[in-house]
Amino acid sequence: MKPGVLYITYDGLLEPLGQSQVLAYLERLTSGRRIHLLSFEKAEDWADIARREALRARVEAAGIRWHPRCYHKRPSAPATALDILVGIVTGLWLVLRYRLRIVHARSDVPALMALAIKRSTGVRFVFDMRGFWADERVDGGLWSRTGGLYRTAKGFERRFLLRADHVASLTHAAVGEMRKFGYLDGRMPPLSVIATCADLARFIPIDGRRDPAQFTLGYVGSAGTWYLFEEALTAFRELLSLRPDARLLIVNRNGHALIWATLERAGIDGARVELRRAEPDEIPGPMACMDAGVFFIKPLFSKQASAPTKLGEFLGCGLPVLANSGVGDMAEILRGDGVGVALDNFDSQSLRQGLSDLLTLCAAPDIRSRCVASAQRHFSLDEGVKRYAALYKRFGA
Repeated sequence: MKPGVLYITYDGLLEPLGQSQVLAYLERLTSGRRIHLLSFEKAEDWADIARREALRARVEAAGIRWHPRCYHKRPSAPATALDILVGIVTGLWLVLRYRLRIVHARSDVPALMALAIKRSTGVRFVFDMRGFWADERVDGGLWSRTGGLYRTAKGFERRFLLRADHVASLTHAAVGEMRKFGYLDGRMPPLSVIATCADLARFIPIDGRRDPAQFTLGYVGSAGTWYLFEEALTAFRELLSLRPDARLLIVNRNGHALIWATLERAGIDGARVELRRAEPDEIPGPMACMDAGVFFIKPLFSKQASAPTKLGEFLGCGLPVLANSGVGDMAEILRGDGVGVALDNFDSQSLRQGLSDLLTLCAAPDIRSRCVASAQRHFSLDEGVKRYAALYKRFGA
């Protein structure tokens, strides 16, 4: 058995993201190595005893040692500070008790824990940089760019990058931005680019569900926060002028009131729209009814480090995508692989041309196979696991 790994995530393992972006990887990384997983679980998730015990059984079956801790929410800064202290103490005990070789921190808050553990024990520190976290707080309107919280967080980001034994980035675009950081001039840490991966065993083309008599544009997921939902609706209005038979299929878990209100404001005929509710594991079903996907993300600085999972899921289902540039490597993938259209602007002319190009792509006889190949190339869970395994091997674990 190789020396072990301590993996720290501030997202709960009981959350959908914890299962798709943490557990899905770790289950495949346990071969020949011991993995200890430290997570912070939200009270409402932990209260679901049946789900909790089912997940515990799954984790134990994979050979992972799970160390769940309570996530504290309020008051925000003291609650996070308490969680960091709990994480440091727990992590130190685990590293010393089990002689672990690597501490793998998923994002900035776990990186604070990992850095303290590295200083005390000399363990190798892998900084899994899920994005420019402090800039994301500013872009999301939570912090001020001139405020103390932002400056403090950027100071810690600097320490993480300078002291990490290895950095994993979601995008090549983020690596390009990091190369512009003056303090990294001549001091760039060893880097790997490992995109947010999709479960391409579930997101696959399914025949027989599309309606050949009409064109179905699909929208999946949230309609708020980082997403430009109104621009997506404008694109659908433009699509109707090119394909009067078109309809919009929206798959969303729990934002239906907001979606219907936005549709009404946009002047979209409700008869042209189908809104479905679906749990995460049900989404491949309605996606099989779509001819193409659409989503736009605010092209902010922090989004240079973003790798939207839904891009891999659309492509895995054989669906070309209409999206926008300025978000991670998305435009390069869509344009380079010929599997979608990335808009630089949202004016009427750009939307119309982009939609015309999308319809041309959808008519190509090999488009589904091209999309699937692109998904496998950029978003394969197997490929992501391979890269993490190589990273662990580099440090003897």
